[in-house]
Amino acid sequence: MTTTAARTTDAPTPTPHAGRALLALALGGFTIGTTEFATMGLLPQIGGDLGVSDPVAGHAITAYAVGVVVGAPLLTVVAAKMSRRRLLLVLMGFYTLANVLSAAAPSIEWLVAGRFLAGLPHGAFFGVGAAVGASVAGPGRRGHAVAMMMTGLTVANVVGVPLSTAVGQAMGWRAAFLLIGVLGAVALAALFWFVPERGPVESSVRNELGSLANGPLWVAFVAGSIGFGGLFAVYTYVAPTITGVTGMSEGAVPWVLAIMGVGMTVGTLLGGRLADRSVLGTVIGGFVATGVALVVFALTATTVVGAVSGLFLLGVTSQVLGLAMQTRLMDLSPRTESLGAALCHSALNLGNASGAFFGGLVIAAGWGYVAPAWVGLALTVVGLAIVLATARWRAPARPA
Repeated sequence: MTTTAARTTDAPTPTPHAGRALLALALGGFTIGTTEFATMGLLPQIGGDLGVSDPVAGHAITAYAVGVVVGAPLLTVVAAKMSRRRLLLVLMGFYTLANVLSAAAPSIEWLVAGRFLAGLPHGAFFGVGAAVGASVAGPGRRGHAVAMMMTGLTVANVVGVPLSTAVGQAMGWRAAFLLIGVLGAVALAALFWFVPERGPVESSVRNELGSLANGPLWVAFVAGSIGFGGLFAVYTYVAPTITGVTGMSEGAVPWVLAIMGVGMTVGTLLGGRLADRSVLGTVIGGFVATGVALVVFALTATTVVGAVSGLFLLGVTSQVLGLAMQTRLMDLSPRTESLGAALCHSALNLGNASGAFFGGLVIAAGWGYVAPAWVGLALTVVGLAIVLATARWRAPARPA
């Protein structure tokens, strides 16, 4: 395979069927995005069925995020010499199985364990997939390729998450995870048929581990880990916020999630274009805009128009930030781009875990469901401050 993460003797050139390969990767992203965020829309149903409160049910979200944080760098490094196509197939197969097991969980403890297992392949899939996408798309279209793959993740918020939420409300949350298992099987078939082998892999565990001795990479990782918590402090509890604060019905939750998903899709496409112009500028702008969106939501969450508009805006800004941050981490690990991309998803889900945790704390303390938005603002500001303080740090030179 011809990527900077897995190098061959030839320079990257577009494949004749790059569009189909990117579509298969996007379908994998769609499947993962659906299950990652579906739990948030079904939190009241999960808590009610398993006899726990919303913050306790939120531990399933935190467990998934922790699985991503652990699995992204670990699996990317351990499987350094595996064919990238084969690794994608193994990861998606494991992911599909873990979601089916989650559907059978008899208690919150078993569900937490199932979500942790489901999270393990998440970051590695996106990390390796981003490198594969950049390879098949060819030179000069790295941001576009990453955006195309990530579009699957954001389209999941337009179609997959609302659909799984509606299925979960009508047939029980377990049915939603079974539906995701079916999506995983379809994605597995698409990856098998459409993603090409690009040549021998010339990487090793030593090379992957050596790339971790990179100060700018870890500073960017920390900034993302903290800053991404702003989105998830709100998104984790979006269902009870919409029903309890805004006053909308439970049936409106899938529609609100779909609108937020449209915003995420717009943000991903916009972020890809902006990142190809200026990666660091887009990261900084993404942090600032996300902070503004959180303030808008916090101040207007009691009204339908204000809450929906704030969530749409948060969807746009958070994905501009996410796309740019992934591209920056790839820039900061030029010899192992798949690891850099995987670390972005570790950072994203560390933010997921921290946002869910701190949001749950202020809710449990009796401060209400709007309070997580202010917690999210604080996390976003800290992430921005780290980026600004280290903006002059230069990435290692890209190998010839």
